[in-house]
Amino acid sequence: MLTLDDAQRISAAARAAALEHGWTMVIAVVDDGGHLITLERMDGTQKGSVRVAEQKARTAILFKRPTKLLEDAVLKGRTVMMTLPDVICLEGGVPLVRDGVYLGAIGVSGATSAEDGVVAARGVAALA
Repeated sequence: MLTLDDAQRISAAARAAALEHGWTMVIAVVDDGGHLITLERMDGTQKGSVRVAEQKARTAILFKRPTKLLEDAVLKGRTVMMTLPDVICLEGGVPLVRDGVYLGAIGVSGATSAEDGVVAARGVAALA
């Protein structure tokens, strides 16, 4: 199970990565059912990124894969991926896995997709 302490540690690590780069972000952490545990919107981040970060996290856990893989599929011409219900095909959502068990996911939005991915990866590393 992903605890509140886990989610807060993951979010803090992601926020630290964003601050190091001077990026403002929204960071969402969800449980294994895609339900929100923590959400933070850094000062100055566009409000639209709140829903995007949440959806990146939900997509990552419900499909048990990083959202970058979905983005890559779309970029290679598989545009049908964008018609899946409640799916976002943008990098920045990553499942949180411990000992082979999917515990939840992190979703990050606020900069470019690649930059969101960098911040999400730092959050994932904090789970270990």
